[in-house]
Amino acid sequence: MGKVLNKTGWNLDNSYSRLPNVFYTQLNPTPVISPNLIILNEMLAKSLGLNSKALRSKIGIFAGSDIPDGSLPLAQAYAGHQFGHFTMLGDGRAILLGEQITPQGTRYDIQLKGSGRTPYSRGGDGRAALGPMLREYIISEAMHALGIPTTRSLAVVTTGEVVIRETDLPGAILTRVASSHIRVGTFQYASVWGTTEELKALADYTIHRHFPEIDQVENRYLSLLREVIKRQASLIAKWQLVGFIHGVMNTDNMAISGETIDYGPCAFMDTYDLATVFSSIDRHGRYAYGNQPSIAGWNLARFAETLLPLLHENAERAVNLAQDEISRFMDLYKKNWLAGMRAKLGLFNEEKEDESLMDELLTLMEKNRADYTNTFLALTFDRYKNMDLFVTKEYAEWQLRWQARLKRQKKSTEAVKKLMRERNPALIPRNHRVEEALEAAVERGDYRVMEKLLHALSNPYAHSAEQAEYATLPPPSACQYKTYCGT
Repeated sequence: MGKVLNKTGWNLDNSYSRLPNVFYTQLNPTPVISPNLIILNEMLAKSLGLNSKALRSKIGIFAGSDIPDGSLPLAQAYAGHQFGHFTMLGDGRAILLGEQITPQGTRYDIQLKGSGRTPYSRGGDGRAALGPMLREYIISEAMHALGIPTTRSLAVVTTGEVVIRETDLPGAILTRVASSHIRVGTFQYASVWGTTEELKALADYTIHRHFPEIDQVENRYLSLLREVIKRQASLIAKWQLVGFIHGVMNTDNMAISGETIDYGPCAFMDTYDLATVFSSIDRHGRYAYGNQPSIAGWNLARFAETLLPLLHENAERAVNLAQDEISRFMDLYKKNWLAGMRAKLGLFNEEKEDESLMDELLTLMEKNRADYTNTFLALTFDRYKNMDLFVTKEYAEWQLRWQARLKRQKKSTEAVKKLMRERNPALIPRNHRVEEALEAAVERGDYRVMEKLLHALSNPYAHSAEQAEYATLPPPSACQYKTYCGT
């Protein structure tokens, strides 16, 4: 496996490999037959300090056939509660190449997803199909454009090999960029299979990498728990505010950094409904849209459990400290959600009755099966045609309450509309549009549909004329839309 000259701009470090070796296995990706670059995120590459032109001539890096200078490839070990059931996991089809240090000094993981078997593959082939990798590219980049913390996608290559699932599918590898891949499940793994010293090493590393400001506080591990809770409260609120449904909120899919990670059976909600589930494997609605905040709290409680030996030498005192922090999560989440919803409704200040105003609107939306994104667009631009919600007596009464509330804040109509335009996206990656792009790419080798969609999604608050077509709803269907893990 050849070494690549550093014309591409790689500036890799491997700090994760300096953790105790219980946390990873060193191994190279499995080379592929005939890699072909499908898409390269040139703006992201530039921000990472990489040379796009040189990258295009060295696509073997994205396929695992070449290793960039400075890389020490490894697969990370972790565990997780999957639909409530605890199990040993790990990077079964992913290899961490290293951490790119940008020209600004920021550190990002560079990971190949679909790069072959590892000791954690659990019988899997370690590969990925083209459709799910392009889906992750589209959704993660859309999330970034929406202002939601997320891993990102640098490139997708086809491998020239077939991946066998229900049918034969074209194989692909995604290059994922993340602040880190440290998960709640990483701490669970350390707690169960590591020593207290190894758990402490992981916690210290996490603090140094993500929360250096708490490094010298009196109880740094309690502060670590507190900071992770804060980031997750903010993240989940952002999901809810745009109608994003992760689909598989297992503890191994909750990143300590506060980024959205692991885009499997994810999707965006059309019709507002708290019970919305898209994942084919979530048969009981554990990870439904309305359950996401409470599941996040549950996951954080599992994280807190792993830290107990570090929080206090007295076990009872450690539990009390952890419980106190976890008990604050829902209030923090609600505070973030209320602030975001106020902005979506053009509200600059706070009033006690705001939550009831919001709840009443959402209840009316659910009752009238209103589209979530388009309802707020209608409120933003005063476009009330073609939606059953807006012809109801209940909505007319709600609108009078809302208008009275707007007048009490003494802000101009122009300021209100500006705020609403900035917080209500013109479009989301509608499920039927994503599927349309994936079908064209996978079935016909036509990537133009995806490229056009990505361009529209790149600035969702532009409210441009070309984005209007992406706000249209899918045709009626007797079948509920389903997504799949793509493993």
